[in-house]
Amino acid sequence: MVPTLNATLVLEDGTKFYGKSFGYPKSTSGEVVFNTAMTGYPESLTDPSNEGQILVTTYPILGNYGVPPLTEKNGISEHFESNIVHVRAVVAQDYTENFSHWQAERSLSAWLNEAQITGIYGIDTRALTKHLRDNGTMLGKIIIDGSAEPEWYNPNSENLISKVSCTQVEEYGCGDKTVVVVDCGVMHNIIRNLVACGVKVIRVPWDYDFTQLTYDGICISNGPGNPEFACATIENIKKAIQQNKPICGICLGNQLLGLAAGAKTVKLPYGHRSHNQPVRKVGTDSCYITSQNHGYVLDANTIPEDWEPLFVNMNDGTIEGIRHKSKPFMSAQFHPGASEDTSFNVLLLNDFIKML
Repeated sequence: MVPTLNATLVLEDGTKFYGKSFGYPKSTSGEVVFNTAMTGYPESLTDPSNEGQILVTTYPILGNYGVPPLTEKNGISEHFESNIVHVRAVVAQDYTENFSHWQAERSLSAWLNEAQITGIYGIDTRALTKHLRDNGTMLGKIIIDGSAEPEWYNPNSENLISKVSCTQVEEYGCGDKTVVVVDCGVMHNIIRNLVACGVKVIRVPWDYDFTQLTYDGICISNGPGNPEFACATIENIKKAIQQNKPICGICLGNQLLGLAAGAKTVKLPYGHRSHNQPVRKVGTDSCYITSQNHGYVLDANTIPEDWEPLFVNMNDGTIEGIRHKSKPFMSAQFHPGASEDTSFNVLLLNDFIKML
């Protein structure tokens, strides 16, 4: 049995939710966001895009299929999106230690305890999610009995990209074509997919001048926080778009490509953090169900004349991707590597690979 302590989630507007702790019994704070996925908590908790956040899971139960082993393949983790847990805490309606899955190696609570990450369960996550929907994403604290109350922490006030990026150049796979992945918090599945397509991947830090390398294409990765902090990345992308080599931006990479092109970004009230966002490809009737995790989007009114929207969110009309009208540059705000629509995932990736 997991020893439980009384725990309280306090939002910055004063709203409180009471529950029990699991995982590491230490109070913490961060930005409270919600995720509507039914499965995938090992991936969500290790997604660098969740750096600094308290993640609310709307699916009622957590922990029922445990946690897979920390094995590696081709130099990266086999079952996770990075090598560490990036959330500050996880919030669930219910938690169980009785996991059952053929790949499971340990319980979720044991994994969180080892990573020193807090968990809280026993609260009404539906009411919490509705509150965030009505009032927008806000800061929060999880206060556990016997642990000192933390200060408020706003992850958007600092450069989170520099915290989650790699610190040296790394290479994966082999092939006739070479893709530079600008690591702003890259999900490992992006690297897995590129390697599976038969290309050599060179992964570089967020502020690395990749234009000095020899490559056939550039993939600007996902990542956390405010994209405007990535000034060095934006300057390097500006140099890259003066050339004709293909560029593909994913999630944060979409925003960085837009900023380099001359557009601006805005912060969404509560972000797109779910696995069922409908996205339409502009100029077609095709609509895809996508996985997303971001708090900022490109301002549609600021996209330069030589660029155009590529995808549009059917819920709120926000821009979900852009492309250059004459050069091989494109981006997607969603995560094609995590899309439920696998045919679209392959289509988007193949479009980029063909451009090489």
